[in-house]
Amino acid sequence: MQRGLEGRVRRLRVAAIPAVFVFLASCASNAPQDSLKPEGPIGHKIDNLFFPVLAVAGVVFVLVQGLIVATIIRHRHRPGRPDPVQVHGNTKLEIGWTVIPALLLVGVAFPTVFTIFDLASEPRGNVLPVDVYGHMWWWEYRYPTLGISTANEMHIPTNTPIRLSLHTIEPGLPAAKGEDFATGVIHSFWVPKLAGKQDVVPGRVNKLTIRASDPGTYQGQCAEYCNLSHANMRLRVVSQTQPDFAGWVAQQKKPVAKPAGGDAAAGYALFTGRGTCVGCHTMQGVEGAVARTGPNLTHLQGRETFAGATFDLTPENLNRWIHDPSAMKPMRPDQGTGMPNLVKTGPHLTDTEINQLVAFLETLK
Repeated sequence: MQRGLEGRVRRLRVAAIPAVFVFLASCASNAPQDSLKPEGPIGHKIDNLFFPVLAVAGVVFVLVQGLIVATIIRHRHRPGRPDPVQVHGNTKLEIGWTVIPALLLVGVAFPTVFTIFDLASEPRGNVLPVDVYGHMWWWEYRYPTLGISTANEMHIPTNTPIRLSLHTIEPGLPAAKGEDFATGVIHSFWVPKLAGKQDVVPGRVNKLTIRASDPGTYQGQCAEYCNLSHANMRLRVVSQTQPDFAGWVAQQKKPVAKPAGGDAAAGYALFTGRGTCVGCHTMQGVEGAVARTGPNLTHLQGRETFAGATFDLTPENLNRWIHDPSAMKPMRPDQGTGMPNLVKTGPHLTDTEINQLVAFLETLK
């Protein structure tokens, strides 16, 4: 008997270890993707709905679990106790525990439905539209009213509603007849501090509104499994004051300046020629560089990260990336998704040529 008790205690201790780690993981004070610390009016609307519903659910949970535990303890079998007497159901109690939960559900349903319709409604006034395209495994942003595009890091003006139109495409895969691009796979766009999740579904355009109250960088990610490198499909929303955002837009409209000489000029020649980079990337001012298989690199150095906002944008990381992209981020370039290894295939770049390409990429301010 004693050994059996000791065994149960030991198993409980082992089971408690992962529970403790899960609890501690929820206690981070500086979590960058904490949806319980909203920093915009849309995030606050979701937060204002979440806590009342959580309170109702918490009271119901404690009441039900308390009754279960009390019943187990009070009416458990004891030596000498006879079998329980079978009785017919109590009509008043049955009506009560049917009506009360129904009323609770109705009470929760009304604010929930109103909030859903409020969040889904088209914003009015000074609205900035942005077309978002989910690729495997990075994000493309196109500003139709501004005539610019960028990747992974979306810039927005503060206190301005941003209306996102969410698409999924995969230019590296064969397109259906009559279509410009393959539709790709499902993704989910999520910036926890600014808004809720919205699926990015093949063959349709979903809408989402985000808005930031203050300048800052808000981190997000794809929240729907989208194949091999789903965990490396991150994103950033950079909120700026109106003057700073206007300056960013003006910079984004400038074309690439061709380097005058040195390694950067040699890298430019590689990018536009033997390196075959123009076959996958857009670069304003470079003839033929209009592809969307890979990110727009026109102003690469205006970002802090690259490769799905996964790695810091440094010369060392760029060098490692060009040497072997799939070693840093799992991809399937042989199947049309992800950057190919230009050392082992295609142009077979040398270390010197990669250094020249990086020198050119560093000029893309």
